[in-house]
Amino acid sequence: MQINLSGHHVEITDSLRDYVDTKFTKLERHFDHINNVYVILNVEKLNQKAEATLHLDGGEVFATSEHKDMYAAIDSLIDKLDRQVIKHKEKLKSH
Repeated sequence: MQINLSGHHVEITDSLRDYVDTKFTKLERHFDHINNVYVILNVEKLNQKAEATLHLDGGEVFATSEHKDMYAAIDSLIDKLDRQVIKHKEKLKSH
């Protein structure tokens, strides 16, 4: 799984990059056919925004999350993606 991480109005520190890598590794446990991940971290005034697009076998999953804290925004994003990935996996099984 290749993770492409970029930031808009925010510096991508090593700790932020490690945090994102660790969280996305958790997603891979549920579904190991994740090809590419594009993560964009953005700061808009007081809100920290995290969004990601996952390229999976048989489709694409997108989610976005906002919070006052960037780490909390990433956590929320991972939760949303996790639910979508599981749903996608179930859909593949039923076909």
